[in-house]
Amino acid sequence: MANILVVSIVAGVFAASPEASARPTPSAAAQVSQDVHHRTISIDGVEIAYREAGDPRKPTVLLLHGFPTSSQMFRNLIPQLAEDYHVLAPDYPGYGASAMPSRDDFEYSFAHFADIVDQFVSQKDVSSYAIYLMDYGAPVGYRLFAKHPERVTGLIIQNGNAYDEGLRDFWTPIKAYWADGSDENRNALRGLLKLEATKWQYTHGVGDVAKISPDTWHGDQYLLDRPGNQDIQLDMFASYATNVAEYPHWQKLFREHQPPALILWGKNDQIFPAEGAHPYKRDLTNVEFHLLDTGHFALEEYGDEMASEILDFLDREVLPRD
Repeated sequence: MANILVVSIVAGVFAASPEASARPTPSAAAQVSQDVHHRTISIDGVEIAYREAGDPRKPTVLLLHGFPTSSQMFRNLIPQLAEDYHVLAPDYPGYGASAMPSRDDFEYSFAHFADIVDQFVSQKDVSSYAIYLMDYGAPVGYRLFAKHPERVTGLIIQNGNAYDEGLRDFWTPIKAYWADGSDENRNALRGLLKLEATKWQYTHGVGDVAKISPDTWHGDQYLLDRPGNQDIQLDMFASYATNVAEYPHWQKLFREHQPPALILWGKNDQIFPAEGAHPYKRDLTNVEFHLLDTGHFALEEYGDEMASEILDFLDREVLPRD
């Protein structure tokens, strides 16, 4: 029998079955007790920025960010996890504080990003890890899983797609670009890179917009507006088609290896809607499933609740401590 826990949120409070863990939300003192270090490492001649916290002797949680942001999306989560775990959160090339090599000198693709992250964890001497996968972090993380399934101790899936059901209306113009990479179809996507669209990603579907800091979308937009970056993002839109081709393979790996999984999904997200969350239950038998009443960047509105659920999951299913 599949071990599936279905949870909903009403009025901002988790409503769970009695089996749900009752670990309290981390205290304010715990949230600030762990220093977060902002470091860089050279991989294939590219300077990769990353955040690191916690004791490297403890089990590792690898946090993989989405579009159009960076490891900054985990800025509040990292210290909450780091009291008990070693946490790593890299920025992909062209994102956050990482270098942005020219498109002439660097292949911007999900396969290449996965290779970079694979080398990153190897250089950090990490041999196993649970992965938090969000948005673009899902195809990067699933490519890591395909390379080294034995290294992945668990999956924390937040609005990260691996099923055709999760690619709905938002993806129609992107699919047109996949079918015909003309300048017309490419340029039609440039509106997704404007400030209004970046703000929309953070605020659409959110219960209380006043809880979302404008620093989030303004910071991301500053990086999107760097000369050359928007063409990098358009290249990544094109590359996403290669992920869809890999979906059946990743699903097969889910069935074969059965990593424990925690799904925390903003159900009001139009980019990766809840239709993409449910199919995981077809292939994974040990799934804890939460739909959150929020949008794409769920950590911005439900960060403390999500941190508590993640810690419960890691403690119980993935990374028992001495």
